[in-house]
Amino acid sequence: MTEIIRNLLKNTRVVEIVGDTIRVRSRDISFGEMALVENIDGEKSLARVVDLEGDLVSLQVYAGGKGLSTDATVSFLGHPPDVVYSEHILGRIFRGSGEPIDNGPDLSMEPRIPVDGPTVNPVMRVMPSKMIETQVPMIDLFNCLVESQKIPIFSVAGEPYNELLARIGFQANADILVFGGMGLVFDDYHFFRTAFEEHGVFHRTVMFVNQASDPLVERLMIPDMALAVAEKMAVDENKRVLVLLTDMTAFADAMKELGVAQERIPAIRGYMGDLYTQLARRYEKACDFKGAGSLTILSVTTMPGGDVTHPVPDNTGYITEGQFYLHDEVIDPFGSLSRLKQHVVGKATREDHGQIMNTMIRFYSGAVEAQKKQTMAFELSAFDEKLLKFGQLFRNRFMDIHVSLPLNEALDLCWQTLAECFEPDELLMKQTLIEKYYPRQAGQPAG
Repeated sequence: MTEIIRNLLKNTRVVEIVGDTIRVRSRDISFGEMALVENIDGEKSLARVVDLEGDLVSLQVYAGGKGLSTDATVSFLGHPPDVVYSEHILGRIFRGSGEPIDNGPDLSMEPRIPVDGPTVNPVMRVMPSKMIETQVPMIDLFNCLVESQKIPIFSVAGEPYNELLARIGFQANADILVFGGMGLVFDDYHFFRTAFEEHGVFHRTVMFVNQASDPLVERLMIPDMALAVAEKMAVDENKRVLVLLTDMTAFADAMKELGVAQERIPAIRGYMGDLYTQLARRYEKACDFKGAGSLTILSVTTMPGGDVTHPVPDNTGYITEGQFYLHDEVIDPFGSLSRLKQHVVGKATREDHGQIMNTMIRFYSGAVEAQKKQTMAFELSAFDEKLLKFGQLFRNRFMDIHVSLPLNEALDLCWQTLAECFEPDELLMKQTLIEKYYPRQAGQPAG
């Protein structure tokens, strides 16, 4: 009987158009189901069911509502959103509708997978124990990126957060990169593509891109498509997958616009009351799978006006396992945090990592205080002068986001920097580590 009703309603006429959202009357339709909208001029576009109220069905049109007529017809396809998945998607670029945009070979006959699955059964999750080395010293040394971690880069407009995200992508020791770009201007899209190509990782990268000029509903599909593909690769192919998402604030803003079009009552600052749930549904895909690979999520969350209490970064902070705080073109060691670093520091990394991490931050904190004293024209002690020298070296050698160093080389450089500024008895570190790693002469590499 259901099939008979569905066939009768195959060509359902539009009763209302609000922006990119259309409404039709139909029954036996599922939330999230895909549909095909055909305008009177024969132009067709995909749409997705985003709200059900009795027999009134709201759909978000992928191509937008511009030019649509109430004489358009809607044919429901009977399945949720899906995305192509095969070995041939590596090195390919897709838009938010799932269609390739790179002029590559046709993939229409390749298998497809649903994009809206549940998060992983907790029983199948493994305790994080492996590090993803990024060669960014402020991450690897002080706030390690751990396999299966979900962590954002908090920043503001104008900061080079996309440059940092790309560098982590092509320098990270992951097997597969899955990139999801939301609301990107063309220059940013071109930058990511060029960066991945020039650094030789494009052949193991899948890109899902929604540009600023693309339909809003496609922006909402980008994280789901990226995470569905990443999860499949991690589970079925035992790959260590790193997912890069930018910008999650653009994603949340798209959800807000959709909510307004649906005439939903907003919560704080115009965002819908399910903002936390919608963000968590995506971030909780991060997992180290028992007997398989892992899925790690690194995202960008911009803070409008630098306001960390803005609903998007505020909710994100409750979901994720720390943050990298990027401002003034450096990763702030005091505003950043990785809640999983204790699982790998000194265990998956060199024995001196923990002591070096704490000592370097302790001295840099002292350098900041010494700099304040100097600014206010207070008298500086001999040790204050050492701290100031250390602070300058620390900023130049480690905080500059353009610096790239393998972890062990960065640890050696930490010892060298300490030796150039302090005597061994001033370090307050384990004597066994000092004897093993402290350079015999200042400026000589640790060995």
